[in-house]
Amino acid sequence: MEEFIETSLGPQEILHNPLLNKGTGFSKKERDELHLHGLLPPHISTIEEQMERRYKNFQNKSTDLGKYKLLSSLQDRNETLFYRLFLKHCEEMLPFIYTPTVGDASSQYSYIYTQNRGIYLSYPMIDRLDEIITNIPKEHVDVIVVTDGQRILGLGDLGIGGMAIPVGKLAIYTAFGGINPARTLPIFLDVGTNNDSLRNDPLYLGWRNKRIEGAEYDRFIDSFVKGIKKRFPKVLIQWEDFANQHAGRILEKYRNEVCSFNDDIQGTAATALSAILSAIKAKKERLTDQRIVLFGGGSAGIGIANYLRLALIEQGMSEQEALEKIYIIDVPGLIHTGMSVIREAQKKYAQSKEKINLWDIHAEKVSLLDTIKNAKATILIGASAQANAFSKEVLSEMAKHSKHPIILPLSNPTSKAEATPSDILDATDGRAIIATGSPFEPVVFNGKTHQIGQCNNVYIYPGIGLGVVSVKASKVTDAMFLKATEVLSQYSPILSDLKRSIFPNIATLRDLSFQIALAVAKVAVAEKVTNTSLDQVENRIKATMWQPDYVPLRRKKS
Repeated sequence: MEEFIETSLGPQEILHNPLLNKGTGFSKKERDELHLHGLLPPHISTIEEQMERRYKNFQNKSTDLGKYKLLSSLQDRNETLFYRLFLKHCEEMLPFIYTPTVGDASSQYSYIYTQNRGIYLSYPMIDRLDEIITNIPKEHVDVIVVTDGQRILGLGDLGIGGMAIPVGKLAIYTAFGGINPARTLPIFLDVGTNNDSLRNDPLYLGWRNKRIEGAEYDRFIDSFVKGIKKRFPKVLIQWEDFANQHAGRILEKYRNEVCSFNDDIQGTAATALSAILSAIKAKKERLTDQRIVLFGGGSAGIGIANYLRLALIEQGMSEQEALEKIYIIDVPGLIHTGMSVIREAQKKYAQSKEKINLWDIHAEKVSLLDTIKNAKATILIGASAQANAFSKEVLSEMAKHSKHPIILPLSNPTSKAEATPSDILDATDGRAIIATGSPFEPVVFNGKTHQIGQCNNVYIYPGIGLGVVSVKASKVTDAMFLKATEVLSQYSPILSDLKRSIFPNIATLRDLSFQIALAVAKVAVAEKVTNTSLDQVENRIKATMWQPDYVPLRRKKS
């Protein structure tokens, strides 16, 4: 039976609906039935012709932000064509749909805003949140990505500009995870901004007030969760770019109340763990033999530490043995038990002061270099948003303790990277295994080309979301993320050559997301957080995956 969509919308409404509009791709039959003649050029284009036309326009844009705006404009006009084009040129276009260009878009959001995409919930309307959420013009929503804009990438508080993040994340959900764009919803929680330049900008589009905090903030978040839970009880919520003081506790408070996860904590951790597992397999070593230094003890750093700890325990270590393998450096230096103040989330990872007293150090603050020297680190991870924090001395020291040290400067955008791949290779005589948070070009060192993999959450969260949504899981568990890391690591190109990328080609991501979703859904069945049976899982996932193909439109009969 032929698939088709019936609509009662008028011709102008159809042409302004990005989920229905085909532009010059409407057939003669559709133009006849929907009264579109005269509103479009007469030539009927194939979708391939439309893609070629848009791609030429894309190539003609001379700036990154110009390319972002072109793609965003296409998404607002014709979603099917946008996703078809994106998937055909995904490796080339991903940096202009998400990192690093989305950082520029967030910074200039109030200047480049054109039309609404998503829902803005503002603190002054807290007593009407339930009403606003009830009036959201969508009957079904599978995935929500929500932010309050306080910690956008490594750029800090960008206020309402943070809305570019959920929009970009959901585009990736659809492209690589197959989530129907009609069933996604970006949400911005406008609780003010502490960015003075934004508040004083006469063109700023957000609520021009300092950020609310404490009980007021918590009440607003709670009102949001209750409203969404009431309107869309089966939805998956992805928390995105919340500040360290909020991210972890929001996740812990609501992860068992609504189906939700925090991508900065869990997605980043799972992607980093997968990179480490791939590199260790390639070196034919064991995770339990590594000594790991994490530079940056915020929500992302602690998330990585948590999944490393769980992976070490899974490989046979006791919890205490696992904790002794992980060294966290934050603003006060190495976190250890001799400190007077330690953040709650970091306490578990505080190294013994007695152990530190045996080290060869000559300052009260234990530096990154001191830690690497004395711990004899084999893995160094950056989650600090401090550009060039990995000095030549630090990188050279890493090379003393492993033939192929694993070095992951994960902060993004590019301007916040702890080190560049070329600097890392120079300091380690070309021996380091590298993955970065932002995209970098291949590096030639001593005549040999090193592919630089981007440790991008895009490899993990679309598959997690697809698996969870397909079987309508009631919660997202750590076991799902750990299984996803295992699946992803099996597809690493570095397994065949240490100079190849740790991560697969972006072009394989839709198929890879399917494999991750399959594994995640099976975990959901095993953990009894879904009513779907094991033999139904694969068909449910296939049925969920939306394809960017034009579906015939017909006039709904009255």
